[in-house]
This record gives sequence, structure tokens and C-alpha cells, in this order.
Amino acid sequence: MTETERVTRLHDQSLENIDLFRNLPAQERSFIEARCRWLRFKRGQRILEHGSFCNEVFFVVDGSVVIVNEPIPGREVAFTTIESGNYFGEIAAIDGGPRSASVVAKESCVLACLASERFLELLQSNAGITFEVLQRLTGMIRAGDVRIVELSTLAARQRVFAELLRMAQPDAAIPGQWVVRPLPPLREIATRVSTTRETVVRAFAQLYKTGTVSRKGRNLYLLDRKAVEDLARAC
Repeated sequence: MTETERVTRLHDQSLENIDLFRNLPAQERSFIEARCRWLRFKRGQRILEHGSFCNEVFFVVDGSVVIVNEPIPGREVAFTTIESGNYFGEIAAIDGGPRSASVVAKESCVLACLASERFLELLQSNAGITFEVLQRLTGMIRAGDVRIVELSTLAARQRVFAELLRMAQPDAAIPGQWVVRPLPPLREIATRVSTTRETVVRAFAQLYKTGTVSRKGRNLYLLDRKAVEDLARAC
């Protein structure tokens, strides 16, 4: 664990916005809050290192973090971003093993850290929370399977298109249109799909040239989602 600022303001020490605890009575949530360590990290600060044996579960109370790994020295790959209201570290807390990835603060963030023993007690005493954790782990396995298939079967540019489809959400303002809001930095997209920023730039240039996507501010609009799907499959 890197040195960081401890959170002391009372209004910061709340798990009210954590999705896992949304159905807990306030009294039970307060019981968990009292057993957490509360820490603040600055943007870019390392929170956990791959291979370390820190087995706490971390709840992102404010801000966001990025899960990263370095399969090749000097080449860091970003797996996913954990936003406020979510959590990470449950695998190491459950099996007691080393951390499978590193974690970096994407922006200034406040984290509540719960010891593995307390987390396991919570799983044993609350079936609803246990089921939600199981659903999350199942989703992680499915997502990992998809990425393994993509890395082994898709060219780099096709992986960019596939990632774009994953990020896109239906646009509430325009039925049938999809939007990435906001579009992450191109370097971040590159690390997600294990390629270079230059490859991502060329992939987006192809989409802009054909009128398949449109950029407005920080948002990217998919004007023809099917065309992007066709490109992702065109190996």
C-alpha cells in the first residue's frame, strides 16, 4: 500500500453510494463503515501492485481507478476502469492469493478498505450480497473469455472496433443512435486492446472518413452501429 492521505471528514466516510450495499439498512451499513480504513489517493498514484499480498477489498466512494497489468516490461495494459459506487479486490480477499493486477488512481479518489476477514464474514452472513458478488465474478469470467478470443483471433484494428462497441450506450436523446460518453483518451483505448495509440488513430480515421462516427465535444456518436460491427468482424 502506498502512503496517502487518510480521510477524516465525516461526510466522506459513507458507503451509501456503493451499489453492493444499496439494499442494506442504514444501521448495518454504518456497522461496515466503522470497520473500514478510509484513504484518499491523488491522480496517477499507485494503489496496489501486481503480486502484492494486500487482501483488503476496496470500495470506490469517490473518483475512479484503473485496473492495469504489465505482461511485457514497459508495456502496461489497462483492463477496466472502476467508477465511484463500485469495488475491487474481492478475488484476493476470497482466496488469499496475491494481487492479479495493479491499480492506479485515474483521478483523485476516496476509498474505503475492508479487511478480508470482515468481507468474508459479510458474505457468510448476507446471502443477498454474496449473490451479487457471485454475479460480478461470473461477469468478469465472461468478459475475460471474450478478450482472450479477441486477442487470439482479431487484428489490432478490429479489436479497436470491438472495444468501441463495448463502450457505446444507447443515446437517450436520439432513438437508435449509440454514444460513447465520454470517449476515453486514445492511449487508454490502446492499452485496453493491447495495441499502440497510432493503430487506434488509424482505426478512428477510417470511421471518420466513412461517416460511421461523429465527434461532438468529448462524446463519440455511432451513426451506423452495424457498420462498426461489420468492421469488427472483418478479419
